[in-house]
Amino acid sequence: MREMFQYRHRGSQAIQQLIEHAPSTGGLALWMAHEDIHAEHHAPPVTCDGAKIYYRASFEYLTIRQQMGLVAHEMLHIALRHTQRLGALQAELGDVDPQLFNICADALVNSALAHIKWLELPAGSIFLDQLLLGVLGVKDDADTALRTWDVERLYRAVDDREGLQTTGGKSGRGRQGRRRTGVSQGTISQDRAACDSEKDRCSSGDGPRSARTRRLGSRIYRDLISVPSKRAITENEADDAQAWVDRVRHASDADGECSIVRHLIADLQCRRTPWEHVLRTRLARALAPKYSPSWSRPTRSYIANQGRSRSSRRLPWEPGTLIVDVSGSIDEDLLKQFTREIEAIARRQEAGVILIIGDDRVRKTVVFGSGRATLENFDFAGGGGTDFSPLLAEAAQHRPDIAVVLTDLEGPAGSPPPFPTLWALPPSRAHTFPPFGQTLVLA
Repeated sequence: MREMFQYRHRGSQAIQQLIEHAPSTGGLALWMAHEDIHAEHHAPPVTCDGAKIYYRASFEYLTIRQQMGLVAHEMLHIALRHTQRLGALQAELGDVDPQLFNICADALVNSALAHIKWLELPAGSIFLDQLLLGVLGVKDDADTALRTWDVERLYRAVDDREGLQTTGGKSGRGRQGRRRTGVSQGTISQDRAACDSEKDRCSSGDGPRSARTRRLGSRIYRDLISVPSKRAITENEADDAQAWVDRVRHASDADGECSIVRHLIADLQCRRTPWEHVLRTRLARALAPKYSPSWSRPTRSYIANQGRSRSSRRLPWEPGTLIVDVSGSIDEDLLKQFTREIEAIARRQEAGVILIIGDDRVRKTVVFGSGRATLENFDFAGGGGTDFSPLLAEAAQHRPDIAVVLTDLEGPAGSPPPFPTLWALPPSRAHTFPPFGQTLVLA
């Protein structure tokens, strides 16, 4: 009996009540660590760091319904991996405001819990439909908003602090620029005018949207504790994320109408394999030599023609082709990242690379020997329309093992070539259907 009580903490009673009302989704708290800590001046009663929930002494003075609301709130932060996603967004954008991110994450979680009558959220809690209407002017009900917005998209929409460009390129605050998705330039101009008239801009450099977001979330406390990057992003990050997705979905299905997370759809993200890993796998399979097992002694001519077959008529050491569409559809940063990955793959596979640069015609063709591709200093100049037919015809003359086409797929492609084709697309063209071959979204 004594061993049982040494594992108790201030949130034990609230967790027991959660499990009684929603056995499966309330039981998600059992997958998390819990710890009591000493009280701090003006500190929130409960916080989390992405893996553990921390309880302060002030938590014990709340009613049981308030305790359940706070525990469920922090539990969803961990289940949805908001702390880890904050770290990932910082790595991507270079500059992320933790307070704004915390407000966005709280709005999503509170809206997911708002339908539950047997728990109580803190006074002044912010909700997603309230944030969308007050900051972005979007009139969506809570259910529609939860099916549309995730925390990354919501943060990008409300963060308009000074020094952040709205059209991509380099940012004055971060290491790399960002695109302001889902916000039109006209809307931004209207916000600037409203900001000047309403004096919404803060001394901290907030734009009108950031200032309104902070004002709406002024009564909530920051409960997401940042963790060191090496702890936030581990080697098993993708597996951990998928494990939480599976737990939440199975628990939600089991609880049905009683589920705590039954409205969370858009923010419950599945594991996405990085495009670099997919590209490496596909090129490795295409470029690797393939041998047919045989007990007979091969002749010299058979060895020299091992890779020839009636269907492909290729040799196993022949190169792959990289076709770059320079019609202006590919972002410069994405192009550099993609070419660096191609270089690394070519070195590891000791494969040759045929680089074809063009738009509506072939502008340059460069042949690299085995493992000697150097694409970093190339000038990918162009700007015309796009026609893939001459580019693929040029590639066919070299009889490649595979062709990788970096493009937005806006243009005619003609007939399928006699080699596999992989279309590498920017995120904005993720749902574009290829004329032939397969697609890989670089996101």
